[in-house]
Amino acid sequence: MLDMITVIINFVLWILQFIVIIVDILACIVVVFLERRNPQTAITWLLVMVLIPIVGFILYLFFGRHLYGAHIFNKKTKADLEMMKIAKAQYKTITEGKHLNLPPDLSWCGPTIALLLNLDSSVISNNNDITVYTDGEEIFAAMKQAIAGAKHHIHMEYFIIRDDKLGNEIMALLTKKAMAGIRVRVIFDAAGTVSIHKKFFTPLKKAGGDVRIFFPLKIPFLNTRVHFRNHRKILVVDGKTGFIGGFNIGDEYLGKGPMGYWRDTHLQIHGRAVNALQNRFIMDWNYAAKDAGISIESHASPYYPSLGIQDVTGTSNVQIASSGPDSDGKAIYSGYMSLIGHAQESIYIQTPYFIPDEPMFTELLLAARSGIDVRIVIPCVPDHLFVYWANQSYLGDLIKAGVRGYTYNDGFIHSKTAIFDGVATTVGTANWDIRSFKLNFETNAFIYDAELGKEMNEKFLAELDTNCTEITLEEYNKRPVMTRIKEGISRLFSAIL
Repeated sequence: MLDMITVIINFVLWILQFIVIIVDILACIVVVFLERRNPQTAITWLLVMVLIPIVGFILYLFFGRHLYGAHIFNKKTKADLEMMKIAKAQYKTITEGKHLNLPPDLSWCGPTIALLLNLDSSVISNNNDITVYTDGEEIFAAMKQAIAGAKHHIHMEYFIIRDDKLGNEIMALLTKKAMAGIRVRVIFDAAGTVSIHKKFFTPLKKAGGDVRIFFPLKIPFLNTRVHFRNHRKILVVDGKTGFIGGFNIGDEYLGKGPMGYWRDTHLQIHGRAVNALQNRFIMDWNYAAKDAGISIESHASPYYPSLGIQDVTGTSNVQIASSGPDSDGKAIYSGYMSLIGHAQESIYIQTPYFIPDEPMFTELLLAARSGIDVRIVIPCVPDHLFVYWANQSYLGDLIKAGVRGYTYNDGFIHSKTAIFDGVATTVGTANWDIRSFKLNFETNAFIYDAELGKEMNEKFLAELDTNCTEITLEEYNKRPVMTRIKEGISRLFSAIL
C-alpha cells in the first residue's frame, strides 16, 4: 500500500514538473519570438526563468510582459486633432530647411524638434515664461498659490500622493476649490500610491471633485500591469498655468523623510506649452475615467485658453513630449539621443537612476571621446539598492572613457535634468534608465532657450563645487571586491529592474 502511494506521489510530482517545464518553455518562446524584446532584456528574463522556473515565471507574469492594446489613449478630441495638424505643419517647415523663427544659436536643435514633432506630435511654442524650482518648499508654495487662484478647473496627475501633512494640505485646498464650484480632477498611479486609503479622497469627492486611479488594483496586490507605472507629475490650472517635473506630493519631498534634503527640479510654465500639458492630462483622464471623459468639441474651450494667449511675454521655445509602453516612438528617449548626438560642447546630466541601454551608453561614450564635456550626477545614497549599484557600474565604465561622474552629497538628488551646450534643456519625469525609456508613462519638457540654458549650466556647475564629490578613476578602481560583485549582479539584472 505504501509503495502504491509512493508511486502515485512520484507520478503527480513528475506531472507537475512536466507542466512547469512546458509552461517555462512556452514563456521562453513568448519572450524570444512573440514579444520581440531587445537581446539584453530577453537574455535576462530567460536566465531568470531557467534558474528559478516557477518563481521566474510568476515574476515574468507581473513584471515582464509587454503592454498590449497599444495606443490606449487614441480617443482624439478636436483639440488633439488641431495640435496634430499644427505639428504636421511645423514638421514640414523644418524638413524644408526652415527653423520656425529660431535664432541662429538654436538652429542646431532643429533635428531634435523635428524628431519630437514626428514621433509625438510635440508642437513647439515660442512664447513661454518658465520658472525653475529646485527646492520643495518653493515649488509647493507656487503650486498652492496656483490652486488657490483657480477660476475654472484644476487638473492634477501624480505618481505618488502621500497621506501626510503636505498631502492633506493639498487635498484640503482642492476640496475647498471643489466646494466653490471649480472642476477638480485628480489621477494617481495605483502602484505609486498603493499605500493610501480610499478615505483620503472622500472629502474631495463629497465636495464634487473627481478622483481616478491609473491601472487600478482590481485584486489587492495582484496586478499584472503593476510594472507599467504612470510616473507623470502634472498640474494644470485653468489651462493657463502648468507644472511639470520630478517632485511628487508628500513630506519627504520637503526633506522630511529618511533620505534627508530632497533636491529635485520642477517647472512652472505660462504660455502655449500649457496646451500640451493639458492635452496629456485629458488623454490620460479619458482613459482612466471612461464614464466621465472630457470631450472637447472646440479648441476655443475654457480648457485651452492659451491657444489664443496674448499676455505672456516669455521667450522660451518649448516642446512637451510624452512616451509610454503603449506607444512605439519612445519620444523622450529619442529626444535624449538626438541632443546627445548633436551637442558640440557640453552634456550635463542629473538623474537618480542611471541605467542606459547599449545605444545610449555608446552615444555618451563617443561624445566624451570626441572631446565633449560630459558630466553626470547621481545620488551618493541609495533609495533602491540594486539600482544604486547598477548606477555605479555604468557610470564607472563611462569615467574610464573620459566622462566626469559625481555623487550628490547634500541629501538625495531626484532631478531628471539635462543641459546640452548651455542651450537645450530637458526637465520632466523621465529618468535615464530603461524603466523610464520603455515601461513607465512619462512626460518631459524640452526647452530651447540660450538664456535659460546658461542659467541652468551655471547652477549645475556651481552645485558640483558645493554639493558634489567627483568620482575619480583612481578611486573607482580601488573599490572593494564585494562592491564589484554587487555592481556585477545589479548590472546583469538592470534590464528588468
